[in-house]
Amino acid sequence: VVRGRKGFGGELGHVLIPYQSIAGIDGMKPQCNCGRTGDLESLCSLTAIAKSLLPYFLPRYPGHPLAALDIGKAAKQVRALAEKGDPLCRDVFRVQAHALGLFFDEMVNTFDPDALIIGGGAIETGPEFQQWFIAETRAGMPAQREEQADIPIYVMPNGDTAGARGAAIEAFELARHSGLL
Repeated sequence: VVRGRKGFGGELGHVLIPYQSIAGIDGMKPQCNCGRTGDLESLCSLTAIAKSLLPYFLPRYPGHPLAALDIGKAAKQVRALAEKGDPLCRDVFRVQAHALGLFFDEMVNTFDPDALIIGGGAIETGPEFQQWFIAETRAGMPAQREEQADIPIYVMPNGDTAGARGAAIEAFELARHSGLL
């Protein structure tokens, strides 16, 4: 368990990523609710879809049906449309996958993990879309050194509950090993 000095340890959603290197988003300034520009959450969240990605892409797809909806309602439809192959919605998820790839590169070079795991609501989809998203995530990663190039990327089952489950397991193991259980 990473706690940190003031309880914010492991808050990886607020790690800044070099988002300017993602193709097709020239001029975008993704804003996070925390006030930062260009952290992972500013691109890889439902809030990011509503706050940054849809406002950026909708003008590039004149007449798209999502333009007629409230932005919050439109954001909630992006995943289903992306899974069906909608070009605008695939662009949104391509940007998210490439942002995740940049973040994964930072984690690979910091921790040298055995695998990378994608979780959350964005991938609560069918296998075909999941494989597309994983391929796009890998495409968004800068070239890896030979010893890192084959790192596997998996989809975490249980979507949005995966983080809470992992934290509970880690807390249980910590309590067990320290004799509290």
